[in-house]
Amino acid sequence: MLIYILFVIGFVILIKGADMLVDGSASIARRLGMSQIMIGLTVVAFGTSLPEMIVNIIASFEGSTDIAIGNILGSNVANILLILGVSAIIYPITIKKNTTYREIPFSLLAAIVLGVLANDVLIDYAGASILSTSDGIILLAFFTIFMYYVASITKSEEVSEAVEEEMTLPRSVVFILIGIVGLAVGGKWIVEGAVDISMKVGLSEGFVGLTIVAIGTSLPELATSAMAAMKKKSDIAIGNVVGSNIFNIFWVLGISSIIKPLPFNTTSNEDIGMVILSSVLLFGFLFIGKRQEIQRWQGVMFLIMYGLYMVYLFQRG
Repeated sequence: MLIYILFVIGFVILIKGADMLVDGSASIARRLGMSQIMIGLTVVAFGTSLPEMIVNIIASFEGSTDIAIGNILGSNVANILLILGVSAIIYPITIKKNTTYREIPFSLLAAIVLGVLANDVLIDYAGASILSTSDGIILLAFFTIFMYYVASITKSEEVSEAVEEEMTLPRSVVFILIGIVGLAVGGKWIVEGAVDISMKVGLSEGFVGLTIVAIGTSLPELATSAMAAMKKKSDIAIGNVVGSNIFNIFWVLGISSIIKPLPFNTTSNEDIGMVILSSVLLFGFLFIGKRQEIQRWQGVMFLIMYGLYMVYLFQRG
């Protein structure tokens, strides 16, 4: 029973740790003169992907690679179908042309690149499929290209700085340190709990990673996008989701596979296909009905699809 209690508490500590780390880092970034938009696209985007990253690193070291890969693929599907679905129902999400024609296709490219790199058996007829150290370097190279793009659009936009009450430097440092400890402790408890649940209930680690762990580590994105939709800030709602999907594959899986190569189960190709399908639907919906907008009925469609996907995963085990 204790391990299940720690599993639940682990999510709370993990998410709170990420939140404190982002607040402390953003405060120091403002002191260094970074613009709000740059902070949003780097510090905040990185922060909402930290839960996935910490869980993945711990899972990799403990040999639970199915949880590591399932966590990323499940999170990316949840980001589009669940989080954007909920956000669009709260308030229709208007999307800028840059996001439609550049950032959404880039997130689609991330899923395709992952599919190619992970399938050594199908492409090279190798003995086993694995995300190797060299694959991780390729993923990080794509991530570097994305960050270069972020820097270029930041320079080209007019930025109006919001006046905020700044944290003191010592408090910022304390927030960062507590956040790091929270991420480490919460991540460890989540992985240990997920492995125990999969063993006792008879479900695969991949299933637990794709569902419970993926939804849990996506809670920061859900909270951010839902709140943004309530405040009618569409840029934040969509940018948070698309940016997180890019970070998850290129940054989190890139780092994870460099630290320790990740064996890839070809069953996960179905989940990569679901990530690709979700991204294609997101792109296609922007040209159906009211253009450049995710409408409420489309949000409902996303949620129905996510529900059907969960049923399929449960049947697959």
